[in-house]
Amino acid sequence: MAKLTKKRKAVEGKVDADKLYSLTEAMSLVKEVNTTKFNASVDVHVRLGVDPRKADQALRGTVSLPHGTGKTKRVLVFLPS
Repeated sequence: MAKLTKKRKAVEGKVDADKLYSLTEAMSLVKEVNTTKFNASVDVHVRLGVDPRKADQALRGTVSLPHGTGKTKRVLVFLPS
């Protein structure tokens, strides 16, 4: 078993593995128990109960991020005179 750090010991009791958290509670809890020194990502897995082999049950979509991808686009144009 891995040795727990001071930070991990402090937040260990805040998460109940048997409890089902609402999305709002889970988001605030993730921010509260973060022990890393960088902005970590969070993966969400959703079981939709669809059969991907059937065309009528295909699921497609896009997500618009609040600040885009965070990258600035620059365009350089050369025009002959």
